Amino acid sequence: AAACVPLSLASGRAAGAAHLLAVAAALAYNALLKGTLWSWLPYALAFALLPAFVTLGLPGHPWPPPWLLAVGALLGVGAHFTNVIPDLEADLACGIRGLPHRLGRGSSAALAAALLLAASATLVLSPASPPGTVGWSGLALAGALATGAALPRTRRPDSRLAFQLAIGLSALDVALLLLRGTALR
Repeated sequence: AAACVPLSLASGRAAGAAHLLAVAAALAYNALLKGTLWSWLPYALAFALLPAFVTLGLPGHPWPPPWLLAVGALLGVGAHFTNVIPDLEADLACGIRGLPHRLGRGSSAALAAALLLAASATLVLSPASPPGTVGWSGLALAGALATGAALPRTRRPDSRLAFQLAIGLSALDVALLLLRGTALR
């Protein structure tokens, strides 16, 4: 923890500030927001700041485009809902009642899939460059994974399929993000 501040600032003041704000969001989640309706907010902020950390560390310290910040936030909130799904019952037994817990397994799985699909669509359809065959193929695959993750049969308490499909969709989103390369500035 002590090394976090100097290591963050080693990437420059702007990038370091973005990273430290993301760390503060994670700490706020654990200390205050995990069991509230606002449990999603630290994920949105921290994940949106990840591309900012990367671009602000580049020469000239460019701020990332708004669509990329939106992708980060969508991935973050989708990750929050996805991460909670396998532990819903155990969390509820411990008194944790964040937004996914209040919505329940089925709604959380469907919302996670929708958020991750929205991230895919934003990545593919962003103004950075035309989608091309790879982009359209990735979006079609994302649609299939999101549909599978949102189906009722994947929401049973003993099924990990919604979680696994959402993880696959998240990995696809990261691949689509990496394909954007220099368009991130």
